[in-house]
Amino acid sequence: MAQIAAERSEAPAVATANPAPLGLCAFALTTFVLSAANAGWFTGPTIVIGLAFFYGGLAQMLAGMWEFRAGNTFGATAFTSYGAFWIAVGATLQWKLIPNGTAFGFFLLGWTIFTGLMFLGTLRSNGALIAVFGLLFLTYLFLAIGALGNSTSMNTIGGYLGILTALAAWYTALAGILTSGRSAFTLPTWPIG
Repeated sequence: MAQIAAERSEAPAVATANPAPLGLCAFALTTFVLSAANAGWFTGPTIVIGLAFFYGGLAQMLAGMWEFRAGNTFGATAFTSYGAFWIAVGATLQWKLIPNGTAFGFFLLGWTIFTGLMFLGTLRSNGALIAVFGLLFLTYLFLAIGALGNSTSMNTIGGYLGILTALAAWYTALAGILTSGRSAFTLPTWPIG
């Protein structure tokens, strides 16, 4: 009987999946849709509301919490923060709380600053992640300038930069998915150091 109890107490550790590809995919898809509206590909960004609440928001926040559990402070901070960003955007659009250009410009400027800090955190990771955060920084910067200066051309540039950001995030997510399984090939992420 003691042997059975000892065997049960030595249960193997459960493997935990990497939450980063989920967080990156949630970020990429939601960013892509809103950025397409900002780039002028369609009008009416309200289509992003559901994505902002549930995929960009909730799924990304869950990925952030799982990154905390995995001990990845950068991933936890990034995914939880950008998940909260998307929930804020969803609420702003849903309840038509869109402020004047200057107020929204400061909202975007705050995210530009935060993203600049996160970009610095990528500099010892890999080229793929550096590209995601570098492009995201530029996206926020152009959108903030567009909102503060009431410039549709800056907003359009920010939209195209957001589309590039989404593509870089999808690439990085796919690279993570391929290395996590039994894929026939992998994608390079250009590790630093």
